[in-house]
Amino acid sequence: MPLNINITKAKNIWKEKIRKSREPKLAALDVEFMKAQEAGSDTSTIITKKNELRNFPAQVDSKTTVDEIKAVWDTDKLGDK
Repeated sequence: MPLNINITKAKNIWKEKIRKSREPKLAALDVEFMKAQEAGSDTSTIITKKNELRNFPAQVDSKTTVDEIKAVWDTDKLGDK
């Protein structure tokens, strides 16, 4: 008997994993951002990194299989699964 997977639940679970993983990374970038602002440095790179992290959960929405959902995870930006 084949295993049936509820894709909606799988997406929600994966989004939550992404959110938990990105939380400390966003906090660290917030600190970097504040330091850069205080120093009068360019913050555009930091903003780009923060936006990339914020956009990861939304990338899951368009996926239709478990493998596609898992492929959203970027180890370089989110760390190990």
